[in-house]
Amino acid sequence: MQKEDLRIVFMGTPEFAVETLKALVENGYNVVAVVTQPDKPVGRHGSVLQPSAVKVYALEHNLPVLQPEKMKDAAFVEELHSYNANLQVVVAFRMLPEVVWAMPEYGTFNVHAALLPQYRGAAPINWAIINGETQTGVTTFFLDHDIDTGRIIMQLPFDIPDTADVEYVYDGLMYLGAEICLQTLSRIIEADGHPESVPQEDDSQISLKSAPKIFKETCQIDWNKSSKQVYDFIRGLSPVPGAWTILRSADGHDTVLKIFKATKTEKPSDNRVGQIIADKRHLFIACADCLLQIDELQLAGKKRMDAQSFVNGMKDLSSCSVI
Repeated sequence: MQKEDLRIVFMGTPEFAVETLKALVENGYNVVAVVTQPDKPVGRHGSVLQPSAVKVYALEHNLPVLQPEKMKDAAFVEELHSYNANLQVVVAFRMLPEVVWAMPEYGTFNVHAALLPQYRGAAPINWAIINGETQTGVTTFFLDHDIDTGRIIMQLPFDIPDTADVEYVYDGLMYLGAEICLQTLSRIIEADGHPESVPQEDDSQISLKSAPKIFKETCQIDWNKSSKQVYDFIRGLSPVPGAWTILRSADGHDTVLKIFKATKTEKPSDNRVGQIIADKRHLFIACADCLLQIDELQLAGKKRMDAQSFVNGMKDLSSCSVI
């Protein structure tokens, strides 16, 4: 098989997926159509429709774009079938019904931002950092009936430095995802559409960590945990959506406080969990074991700032706490 023999439909939505689509286009693959989410209403009244990052790139390169509301819609399935794709590539998209993923003769493979079977789900990058992992990676696998359970084609590892936040790992895996997609396509071509793949490890034989979708409630900090756990939690949600806590003043007034950056310390805490300790330049919060130094934060309705600016702008901070 030659590269030109592949007719590829690409499916994806966010910026993370654009790098892979770009790699396909720039390396001469025949992308016959792109499937992405419908335009998203934005603005105060939702009167402005914002296209996905994938759609913007696709239109710039004159690629046909399909935006189904429902993946099982008969009109969409018929239109998708009309492109006669023999392979589909999925990056950061939604769950596909069998009528879609089973359509091409060579199947549909997904680029997942984790080393499966660990971190199946919608937010693998966040949860890997929150759990203090020192390594993650990307996986290509063939889609089947269940989410992120299909046969693995390839995996590439990616180290997570102790200081890395979501933005760092996201960017690294975005480029690594494009690389593994190209390598996977080479294997498919060499194998005439049927590359070697292996089943994922039996769930009953290993301890799995999941990666469910992140919600606002998920992002609230639990100061009763160790400083290392809180530190990993903060960087695992930074910069978006951001870990948050409640700042309570001496008179009982509560304000939402987001924390974007912190530094671990070895200063043991004899203070009440959640108590704030500050001097003119530094801000610390007591965790279950040690003090955690807070470096960058944002009060509701205010701009993101460093700890020194926050301390200088607050009155009677020593009487405040976080909950």
